[in-house]
Amino acid sequence: MRPTGNLIFATLLLFLVPLAILTGCGDSGKIQPGKTGALSGLEEAPVTTARARVELVRRWFEASGTVRPRTETRIESQVTAQVVTVAVRPGSRVTKGQVLVSLDNRQLLARLDQARQGLKSAQASREQARQAVISAQAAYDQAAASFKRTRTYFESKAATQQDLEKAQSLYSQAKAGLARAQEAQSGTMAGIKQAAEVVREAEIGLGYTRILAPETGEVLKRLVEPGDLALPGKPLLVLQTAGTYRLEAHVREGLISRVRLGMQLPATIATLGKEVQTDVEEIIPYADPQTRTFLVKASLPPINGLYPGMFGKLRIPVQTENVVVIPENALRIVGQLEMVTVKEGDRWTRRYIKTGRRLDKHVEVLAGLKGDEVLGSY
Repeated sequence: MRPTGNLIFATLLLFLVPLAILTGCGDSGKIQPGKTGALSGLEEAPVTTARARVELVRRWFEASGTVRPRTETRIESQVTAQVVTVAVRPGSRVTKGQVLVSLDNRQLLARLDQARQGLKSAQASREQARQAVISAQAAYDQAAASFKRTRTYFESKAATQQDLEKAQSLYSQAKAGLARAQEAQSGTMAGIKQAAEVVREAEIGLGYTRILAPETGEVLKRLVEPGDLALPGKPLLVLQTAGTYRLEAHVREGLISRVRLGMQLPATIATLGKEVQTDVEEIIPYADPQTRTFLVKASLPPINGLYPGMFGKLRIPVQTENVVVIPENALRIVGQLEMVTVKEGDRWTRRYIKTGRRLDKHVEVLAGLKGDEVLGSY
């Protein structure tokens, strides 16, 4: 029994010793920033030296946002009709005046034909009225001449009172007939004008069945397919009519006082790995009651590979503070451990640190250094 117990004890010892080494012999297993250790002969010696220093750094708040076109146009129908064809798809480049969507125009064509027939009838009525005016004018001229001649005869005792009264009656009738003909002609002119307006209205309605691009741009969304019913106010397409974009970000209400129109702010597009300068163009003066944020729109410069809907962050300055920074090439990372090589007297030692942000080829040190150490760089 004793040899068996010794074998078990030896087996447990072989298992527990490496485990104790890996776990720090009962410690938490975490190496705290600031701890040091001597360099072993197998480790690489520093090639050059650098120095940790204290710098005044600005803190930023990153407001999440979305890339959107500067000008976005919603294409809608002006009439109720069935969609026949849709000539574009998302991503299609279009020019001003290009046909985007065609609607069923049979009903509007029939209405236009009817309006044109009405215009022809009005024009025919005007011609008839014109001929009636010519006839009435001739009758009036004849009656006026006869009345004048009879009155001359009557004054010379060559015509009787009855002849004069008869000539005067015919003159009055001809005059009234001319007035009626002229009035009828004026009525036909009004009828022609009204019929022409009906034709023009029908032509405009027919033109609405061919939906054209208002400006040169790019199709962002296609919201309709052939066979769908187009209704006034129902979007058919979304068109980007300007070549530049802007970042629309939500800034929390506690920081909105730090943002001003025309202010230049940095922004990052994470997908492209780009940081650019933006110009604040618009601040919506209304806080969302659910998120407690304000919508800020900042213009973006031209960026290759940028598309609407991409995620971006607008950086808002918050405060400035002193931080310890070191060059990136002075930092060594082994697994999850961050360390630097520090010169202490005549020897080099390894020191564990905790880092923060990356600052233009430098690294912020949150713990482990004071800011006046000489470091080895690799």
